[in-house]
Amino acid sequence: TLEFEETRQIVSKFINANRSEEIIFTRNTTESLNLLAYSLGRKIIESNDEIVTTIMEHHSNFVPWQVLAGETGATFKVVDINEEGYLEVDWNKVITKKTKILTLTYVSNVLGTINPVKEIINEVKKINPKIIVIVDAAQAVPHLKINVQDLDADFVAFSSHKMLGPTGVGVLWGKEQYLKEMYPFMYGGEMINEVFIDRSTFKDLPHKFEAGTPAIGEVIAYKEAIKFLNSIGLENIRNHEKKLTQLCFKTLKQEFDEKIKIFGPTDVEDRGGIVTFSFDKLHPHDVAQILADEGICIRAGHHCAMPLHTRLSVPGTIRASFYIYNDEKDVVKLVDGLKKVRKILS
Repeated sequence: TLEFEETRQIVSKFINANRSEEIIFTRNTTESLNLLAYSLGRKIIESNDEIVTTIMEHHSNFVPWQVLAGETGATFKVVDINEEGYLEVDWNKVITKKTKILTLTYVSNVLGTINPVKEIINEVKKINPKIIVIVDAAQAVPHLKINVQDLDADFVAFSSHKMLGPTGVGVLWGKEQYLKEMYPFMYGGEMINEVFIDRSTFKDLPHKFEAGTPAIGEVIAYKEAIKFLNSIGLENIRNHEKKLTQLCFKTLKQEFDEKIKIFGPTDVEDRGGIVTFSFDKLHPHDVAQILADEGICIRAGHHCAMPLHTRLSVPGTIRASFYIYNDEKDVVKLVDGLKKVRKILS
């Protein structure tokens, strides 16, 4: 228990939470966001309210809110992007006094776009001070220094396995005032205070939201991953990613030119360490299979972001992701692999 709770304190410090009790352990970012849709959304959303999200969201931060709007009769608004992959929005025309929730990704898992979340939050809260802002930071926390107090979001969700930690551990950070008012997400062991025949009472934060036996070993291991990232330094990680991303951009364009289309911002300052592209009109899964045979692991498909791919008018894309374990040789291997793909399939 002491080891488990030490992880909570380390996570709290890592994102500069006000108190460690604001850190809720879940299974993943998906569960963190669904927790909010159930425990917060179903408490506050009514038929005349609005929920706002963006076209670049992962399904985990799109479908729960879409379903909630459908159940309650609320209006579900989806903000569009421009051709460069940036959010293109006049928030004064989107956010109204009826907008209860704005939920958006910090970094797109397809476009790589780093959204100016702090500026967006500042702007929308001027329009509607009562709005609740939720940030999907799964793709941001391992790469960018996140200070939740400075960011001024109301909730932030992320996952251990994106941070070199174990699978099966997610985090939901929320402002204490909201967490206290929310319903429990699940009921059962460990979150109970007292149970009577006619009623039950529940523990205080954070245990109110942590029913059942947690992923004890995984949570304890998670803190070692955070210590490891801290020892390297997020600024060093970010700089390493930018160099590899820039090199990948340059090399792909040099080798394949019009045969390749890269999606998202071309300025590496505005994107995470991913390069998402379509190649020579070839199906992404065919490309992925041949690359896999060469020992090159990329992702192919819609990356749990079908509305975005519909917006981009493509059935799927190819995504190469760079992190601290990659180097320049991996970029060369990717290019060589794509040359083989073209030779086989063209």
